[in-house]
Amino acid sequence: MNVLKILEHQLTQAMIAAGAPEGSSAMVRPSTRPQFGDYQANGIMPVAKQMGIKPRELAQQVVNQLKQDDMIEKTDIAGPGFINLFIHTDWLTDKLNDYIKDPRAGAEKATEKQTIVVDYSAPNVAKEMHVGHLRSTIIGDSVVRTLEFLGHNVIRANHIGDWGTQFGMLIAHLEELQKENPEVISSELADLEEFYRESKQHYDNNPSFAKQARNYVVKLQSGDEWCLKMWKKLVDTTLTQNQYNYDRLNVTLTKDDTMGESIYNDMLSSIIQDLEVKGLAIESGGAKVVYLDEFKNKDGDAMGVIVQKRDGGFLYATTDIACAKYRYETLGANRVLYYIDARQTQHLQQAWSIVRKAGYLPESVSLEHHAFGMMLDKDGKPFKTRTGSVIKLSKLLDEAEERAARLIAQKGADLTEEQKVEVIKAVAIGSIKYSDLSKNRTGDYIFDWDNMLSFEGNTAPYMMYAYTRIRSIFRKANVNESDLTGSIIITETEERALAIKVMQFSETINTVAREGMPHFMCIYLYNLAGAFMKFYEVCPVNKAGVADNVRNSRLQLCVLIARILKQGLGLLGINTVEQM
Repeated sequence: MNVLKILEHQLTQAMIAAGAPEGSSAMVRPSTRPQFGDYQANGIMPVAKQMGIKPRELAQQVVNQLKQDDMIEKTDIAGPGFINLFIHTDWLTDKLNDYIKDPRAGAEKATEKQTIVVDYSAPNVAKEMHVGHLRSTIIGDSVVRTLEFLGHNVIRANHIGDWGTQFGMLIAHLEELQKENPEVISSELADLEEFYRESKQHYDNNPSFAKQARNYVVKLQSGDEWCLKMWKKLVDTTLTQNQYNYDRLNVTLTKDDTMGESIYNDMLSSIIQDLEVKGLAIESGGAKVVYLDEFKNKDGDAMGVIVQKRDGGFLYATTDIACAKYRYETLGANRVLYYIDARQTQHLQQAWSIVRKAGYLPESVSLEHHAFGMMLDKDGKPFKTRTGSVIKLSKLLDEAEERAARLIAQKGADLTEEQKVEVIKAVAIGSIKYSDLSKNRTGDYIFDWDNMLSFEGNTAPYMMYAYTRIRSIFRKANVNESDLTGSIIITETEERALAIKVMQFSETINTVAREGMPHFMCIYLYNLAGAFMKFYEVCPVNKAGVADNVRNSRLQLCVLIARILKQGLGLLGINTVEQM
């Protein structure tokens, strides 16, 4: 159940009944301090200003109009016009007893199912994945998991760079290597980065090789069977390497989710013709250009977007126009999310402006650039090796596991070798992902091994420890969840605070889905874990003298919190372990 949504509706209706204009919002938010209620309506002041009355006067009228029910126990007007809302403890208790029977812990599915395409990861062919692909991959995958949890039809779109002029030189170099070793695909190409670098060096320094490369580009784009076969080998080899990284990262992408630039190749010529017919694309210096009045150059003139080069070649903008068109017409998207770094904002906005002007997508289909900042080192510089080269993703994951292994060894945990391997992998990958996901994606992100592997603060190790601590309560009690009887009862302040946090699980999921920002889930889980720790300190569970009904109630609360922690971390793509 989304308590926030219910309260927002009730308060907004009361505002309108009090004379507020249609479209007003009560702006209900969870309260930051218990003395200010469980929730707070913050929308009174802007509406009162619009109506020309005092905020407290409007607040009182809204309270008078608010229908009292078994959910809202009381209201309180504070400050210049805030409305504090207090939830009935009995209502909270009833909901907890419903949620303990619900595997989703009260998190409802979306009432309106959508087809949502999520564009994320997007590595290039014949290049090994590096840290620059990390943010797009893990942020996008977390949002995908969340949208699917809500019941939407989610289409993963791994928009890889698998087409373009560079494939001429790659095919030419592959041909040379195969003359020496027919099995080159499984040997020399194990290091894709080195293969790409050698191809580029040959292209820059060998005129005959460059001529052959350009010839292969033409043949490839004309559908030459042999060139297509070589191209496919390069693509398949890259996808295999990428899949290894995705599997290690616990990312849900597979080869079937690959939607490379090549998919849209056959659409490009007809799009150019259509843009010309509609008067959008005009010839300029031999190229085809679309001028956009909403984008100005430094002289104040409309910026031109080249959609076809003088030599007939197409650009990224052309592909992105085709891509958006395809996702609506072929995939049936209601909403498209792009997890691409912030530097591409203008490029995407220009492509989408052309898409809208051409009528390829209706306004009802949402195109959203969920931009993210850069990964930086402690000095605030782009995260690279000491020599200045880009860090390969596989090397980063190796180092994470080495550091996690040392961390677990220092803890001296009583684990079997099999459990140690499981914990090390979970902590290593979870720490990398959580450290990134816990930050607002719109800003740059400082990569810091010490912080991310700490058992203190808003980190993966702390969250995993919180979960395992709850599991240890059951081991100590020597009971299974199925053995628990009776109902949850709320008698202590800390139990009530925990109940309020449980109510916010569903609304947090909806916020992540709406905004495409997983850090809201991280904040929620961290606060939930903190509320549980306070509860555990004040409300003994296994201590001698605790009445059976109280013990059973608190154990069931533990079940609910563990379920939410596990589910919440799962939506972030992070595995939990039963013991650390």
